[in-house]
Amino acid sequence: MFQTFETTSRPENALPRLAALRAELAREGLSGFLIPRADAHQGEYVAPRDERLAWLTGFTGSAGNAVVLEDTAAVVTDGRYKVQVREQLDAGSFETVITPGGSLSGWIDAKLGQGDVADGSEARIGFDPWLHSVSEIEKLRKALEPRGIALLPWDNLVDRIWDDQPEPPMGEMSIHPLDLAGESHDEKRARIGRAVAAEGAASAVITLPDSIAWLLNIRGSDIVRNPVPHAFAILHAGGTVDLFSASGKMTQLLREHLGDEIAVHAPEAFSAWLGALDGPVLVDPASLPVAAWDAIGAKIVRGSDPVSLPKARKNPAELAGMAAAHVRDGAAMARFLAWIDREAPSGTLTEIAIATRLEEERAADPTLRDISFETIVGSGPHGAMPHYRVNTESDRTVMPGDVLLVDSGGQYSDGTTDITRTVAVGEVPDRARRAFTLVLKGMIAISRARWPKGLAGRDLDPLARAALWRAGLDFDHGTGHGVGAYLSVHEGPQRLSRTSEVPLETGMILSNEPGYYDEGEFGIRIENLVSVIPAPALPGADDREMLSFSTLTFAPIDRRMIEPALLDAEERSWLDAYHAEVAARIGPLLDASVSEWLDGACRPL
Repeated sequence: MFQTFETTSRPENALPRLAALRAELAREGLSGFLIPRADAHQGEYVAPRDERLAWLTGFTGSAGNAVVLEDTAAVVTDGRYKVQVREQLDAGSFETVITPGGSLSGWIDAKLGQGDVADGSEARIGFDPWLHSVSEIEKLRKALEPRGIALLPWDNLVDRIWDDQPEPPMGEMSIHPLDLAGESHDEKRARIGRAVAAEGAASAVITLPDSIAWLLNIRGSDIVRNPVPHAFAILHAGGTVDLFSASGKMTQLLREHLGDEIAVHAPEAFSAWLGALDGPVLVDPASLPVAAWDAIGAKIVRGSDPVSLPKARKNPAELAGMAAAHVRDGAAMARFLAWIDREAPSGTLTEIAIATRLEEERAADPTLRDISFETIVGSGPHGAMPHYRVNTESDRTVMPGDVLLVDSGGQYSDGTTDITRTVAVGEVPDRARRAFTLVLKGMIAISRARWPKGLAGRDLDPLARAALWRAGLDFDHGTGHGVGAYLSVHEGPQRLSRTSEVPLETGMILSNEPGYYDEGEFGIRIENLVSVIPAPALPGADDREMLSFSTLTFAPIDRRMIEPALLDAEERSWLDAYHAEVAARIGPLLDASVSEWLDGACRPL
């Protein structure tokens, strides 16, 4: 098993750990300290050593910050975790702030803000400069400094008191083969080096692990579920690279793969190399740690990670690998969903048993390297927590009448998958079926979207919500995130989100996953992955270049959850055509009994 189900959140641990941290605050003369979810590489996922937020607070969500003051503390996160954060925190130790209604700076200002500080006194908040991006700290300082609150780079006070903190990860790196990468790292480095020069820079600093993995055609094992290495890199305009990573992670074969134009250095040398750089240095303030920014001695050019967009625009080999992985993953999902249909109504399955069975179905494929994230199996009220993770204490038996949400994916050697299906266990309430159908209408609207080139995710996001909005409903997460090709399951910069301003381009892969969550009752989400393609021509109709989506995910959508009267003729036609394609692509990979089940699940509405 890749996934385990131990309980990782213990709210009762917070009180003694807070006391120890506050003792350090007093010793240092600080008013407070920031504890982020992030690590020095500013990726979404972190190694056990960097789970400081969870260790201190008990909150295990993938996004958030804590701030601890002398006599109060808070955890700030977003709407995906509004139920989870309340369940995992000790309410007597931490307040909860949910964005966008609240903010980290707003909470700090309410507790410490002094307005116009005439006497020069100020509150002092410490932060680890390796764990916060330049943009994050600049935004906080802009809000807090006028209120007499200083943000100061400091030693990490959590690390001081975390006696059994895990060691840094030392996962071995591997070569990502050229037939799957579609372009050699020599070509990538030269191409992106030219782009760095075009920005007026002599070099670029890269800290995101997936950017480094893609650029060098390597994969790693430092972050669970994500095949990326912990490393920093400096890409020079001429295409050479200085790579900063522990030598113990590299085999001789991998060093030969890197070649003579990639020099390997110890991670501890990174700051010194930054200080010695000549000429303008391109950095991305959204991902560069403050400590790295402060170490650079040359002129700084602000921009974006130069690897991020090229990585997002998948080439034909990457798209072919993703498509092949999704067909095999669809077969595993069909076997799993047939099993759910057969066994769940008996009232004997638990959430852990369901997660285990799904992993077993995927593991039958020899190309599976890992699951792409912790499988979400939320039955009944647990489904209303978008990122619920079952453990041995929360494990719930699935009962007839439950709505069951399963969000999962696989890391295959040729691609990354991410799929959510919400299914009925026996007869479910009419209002659940109505909500499901409204969500389905949004998912179909995105699938059928056609738009002029140049539009961004924020322009398409309303399509997924329109049917819900008309019913007075909504959901508190983006409609879709980018997905890597045997890389991180959450990839930037492309998103389907109210805040995403990155234009969608051919080759980008995104999730399409609207939802609805009825707290304490059920959750609904339907998710396929889609790739951006040139829109098929409409004779005599198009006066500009148009784009559309091609669906990568093939698995049946539960017809029992649908209120057919709420779908119009075009939506029904899309669903029937999708199901016909599911049966055609997946059916030949299944044995007779599952193939028969699939035929029934995919029959026209």
